[in-house]
Amino acid sequence: MLDNYNRKIDYLRISITDRCNLRCVYCMPEYGIETVSHNEILSYDEIIRVCKIAANMGIKKIKITGGEPLVRKNVPELVKNIKAIDGIEEVTLTTNGVLLGDVLDELVKYNIDGINISLDTLDENEYKKITRFDVFSQVRENIFKALQYPDLKVKINCVPIKNQKQNLIRIAQLAQENNIHIRFIEMMPVGYGKRYEYLSEESIISLLTESEDLGELKPYDKTLGNGPCHYYQIDGFKGKIGFISALSHQFCADCNRIRLTSQGFLKTCLQYETGTDIKELLRNDSDDAVIKSAIQNAILKKPKEHAFLTQNFNDTENQSGMNKIGG
Repeated sequence: MLDNYNRKIDYLRISITDRCNLRCVYCMPEYGIETVSHNEILSYDEIIRVCKIAANMGIKKIKITGGEPLVRKNVPELVKNIKAIDGIEEVTLTTNGVLLGDVLDELVKYNIDGINISLDTLDENEYKKITRFDVFSQVRENIFKALQYPDLKVKINCVPIKNQKQNLIRIAQLAQENNIHIRFIEMMPVGYGKRYEYLSEESIISLLTESEDLGELKPYDKTLGNGPCHYYQIDGFKGKIGFISALSHQFCADCNRIRLTSQGFLKTCLQYETGTDIKELLRNDSDDAVIKSAIQNAILKKPKEHAFLTQNFNDTENQSGMNKIGG
């Protein structure tokens, strides 16, 4: 699938729930959000049908997200069924890691290709401050449990927050003795994230290179995932240090993704509400050709780029929190 800017769209991120068992300060209010009813969320059968149609159109890679996807039951079965679809080459999962230990063996059994775990700090008190829950030790244990599977690609997603005591150097050092890639993701001005100032890639690199505990960051030119992350290597480190810098290094020209929200809306850009309602078509007994056509039309209208750093937002600006979009 090509959009009007000749970008190849082969990556679909699927949010399977808007619910989460944490309350990260840049994502949700302290007492949670008003969640939608279960019948408003796409069923697994509906998700699998969309994946089959999308695979027939050229989608090769699927990312399962939330909210927190593991608060929904039977996620390993969903992974198994998506992996069985002709044309799907890779299925990965993004999680906060709290519930990962309960399903990890099953996920590996069904050949999940990779797991990204959100971790913004290694300080237990700071973790509780950011997530509003005291579950750091549980998440840490599940990270190291995942590392016991040599063929499983494990990555850490860290969102640096300005003026927060996260100790990014300690997080980077996780890649020293472990086969794990650390990705620093710039804060996106979406939902509650608008309240926080992002740290640019240059600021983080400067912080890391000034540390006597880390070596020189050398650009790594190989691809290690489906998205826009670019990596550096440090001599003696088993893993790599990566950056997803949507603001300071805008990568819209190479965007290869679309997103399906938990309520079945196909979003073609994180910032804008442009897209199409797939759930309505699914539940009105539309045939696959009609749904395929709707996806194609949405992709052809995919915006050229985001405008997060300008003030010229228009009426199509996204109004949803990240928990509803799937990141």
